[in-house]
Amino acid sequence: MKGMDVRTRNNVKILGSGSQPMLFAHGFGCDQTMWHHITADFEEHYKLVLFDYVGCGQSNKSCYDPIQYSTLDGYTQDVLDICRTLDLRDVIFVGHSVSGMIGLLAAEREPHRFSKIIMLGPSACYINDPHYKGGLEKEMVEGILATIDAGTQDWAQQLAPVIMGNPDRPELAAELSSLFCKVEPEVASLFARATFLTDSRAKLAGLSIPTLIMQCAQDVVAPEAAGEYIHEHLPGSVLIKLHATGHVPQLSAPQETVAVMKEYLGANDAH
Repeated sequence: MKGMDVRTRNNVKILGSGSQPMLFAHGFGCDQTMWHHITADFEEHYKLVLFDYVGCGQSNKSCYDPIQYSTLDGYTQDVLDICRTLDLRDVIFVGHSVSGMIGLLAAEREPHRFSKIIMLGPSACYINDPHYKGGLEKEMVEGILATIDAGTQDWAQQLAPVIMGNPDRPELAAELSSLFCKVEPEVASLFARATFLTDSRAKLAGLSIPTLIMQCAQDVVAPEAAGEYIHEHLPGSVLIKLHATGHVPQLSAPQETVAVMKEYLGANDAH
């Protein structure tokens, strides 16, 4: 696909006056607007690249292929298409939730493009098994998928407060729910399956790019054990446990999120 087509397809926006690219990748059911609280803090020193995965936000929905986007490979290809189109090198990839693993997959395929990865609330596997307790019980995941498959927007109102946490700040769940409500039922169903049914644990050992894992407290979707598992199995990773609660710190605690990112990038650049 030609360069301009990719920019249009994925609603690519470029901000900032720096030269090093910082590529922001949103999680399930969201779009690039979820970064609006933190991007201004990086515009002076970085070239910010924002985008929507195909099927999400203001992407070109006519490009959505249910087969291609039934697994994380389709979303990984979106990332690589953008990197190739913009000829991005030395990329700092910032991925929320499932996009942490999408970034890992992209870096596995084309490691020369990426210098650092920052994961917010990642999980390498969302379903518990007898030897792994970093995810959710299978019955809970099946319930989430069944609610989304019902084809109504009830899932957005039900799931947003669980994912967001911070019950004392209902406006945060309302903002997340409004993002979920923009996603068409077929896209939501397939993206949810690609997210919750994927097991990326075997991929961790193969990534050699410096990685920051940002772990929130009281995160139901990616609990503390999920972040610890990734850190233990991902060479060269740093795990920072935030004071922020819930699963979306860039919305609930933007100042802490920015501070931790800047400290990591500054310390990493100093060596």
